[in-house]
Amino acid sequence: MTSILGTGITEGLLLKPVTYPWAYELYNQAVANTWFPHEVQLGEDLSDFGRMTDDERHALTHLMSYFNPNELLVNKALAFGVYPYVNSAECHLYLAKQMWEEANHCMAFEYVLETFPIDRAAAYESHVSVPSMAAKEQFEVSFIKRMSEQTLDISTTEGKQDFVRNLVAYNVILEGIWFYSGFMVALSFRQRNLLRNFGSLIDWIVRDESLHLKFGINLILTVLDENPDVGTEEFAEEIRGMILKAVEMEEAYNRDLLPNGILGMNAEYINQYVKYLADRRLEELGFEAAYNVTNPAKWMATANDTLQLVNFFESINTSYEVDARAK
Repeated sequence: MTSILGTGITEGLLLKPVTYPWAYELYNQAVANTWFPHEVQLGEDLSDFGRMTDDERHALTHLMSYFNPNELLVNKALAFGVYPYVNSAECHLYLAKQMWEEANHCMAFEYVLETFPIDRAAAYESHVSVPSMAAKEQFEVSFIKRMSEQTLDISTTEGKQDFVRNLVAYNVILEGIWFYSGFMVALSFRQRNLLRNFGSLIDWIVRDESLHLKFGINLILTVLDENPDVGTEEFAEEIRGMILKAVEMEEAYNRDLLPNGILGMNAEYINQYVKYLADRRLEELGFEAAYNVTNPAKWMATANDTLQLVNFFESINTSYEVDARAK
C-alpha cells in the first residue's frame, strides 16, 4: 500500500504517475503565485505612517515583531518536522516552494522595517520580551523539539501522532489561526484608507498562506486516512484541546497588540474573529465548532472560506484533487 509517510532516501524520486494530485495542484498554484516584495511601492505609504496614532503605530510594530521571526520558525518546522518524514515527490516539490515563500515573507516584513521609521532593535526584542508573544513562540518551539531533538520513528503510532501534532501546531494554529488574525489587523488599516500598498503586500502573503493551510490540512487528513491507528478518540480530543489552548494564547497576545484599541477595532473584536477562525479550522478537521460566533470582519471572509468539510476519523479531503492531467 502506498503511504505518504516514510524516511527512505531513495523513495519519492519519481514524480509521475502522481499519487497525491492535491499536492501537485497546490504546487502548480504556488508557482503561479510567485511574487517579490519590492514589486510593491511601499514608500508611498510613508505619509500615512506619519499621520497614524501612537496606538496604530504600536499595532503595526507589534505585528512585525511577531511575523518576522515566526515566518522563519515555520521553515524550521517544515525542514525538521515535515519534509524528512514525507515520501511523496509532489509533496516535496510543494514543501520546497513553501519554504521559499516563508523566506520571501520574512524579506517582505524586512522591507516594511526598512521602509517605515520603526525601531528595528525594539521590534526584534519584542518576540522574547513580551510575555504573550514569547508564550506563543515557546508553544510552537516545543513541537519542533519533539521532531528534531528526539528520535522519531514514523512507522509507529506514536511517531505518526507526533507528526500530526506538528502539522496542527504549525499549519492549523500558527498559519491558519494566529497568522490570519494578524492579517486581519494588518488589512484593517486599508479599511480606513491607510497603508494601501502595505495592504497589497499582505494580500500576496495571505494568498500564499491560504495554500499552506490547504496543503497542511490535506496532509493531516491523508495521514489519518492511511493510518487508522492514529485517529483515536483520545488523540482527537488532544488535537481539539491544542486548538482551544491556542485561542486563549491569542486572546492574551491581542490584548497586548491593542491595549487601547484603534479606530473601529479593539482586542475583543479581534478575539471574536480568532474564535470564528478556530471554529472554521475545527470544522475543517471534522470537529464541531467550539465558540459559534459570527465573523465580525466579514470583509475578510473571502480569505477564510471553509474548506470542504471532512471527518477527523473517517475521511480524506479531496476537494483539491482537480488536476486530471497530473494522473
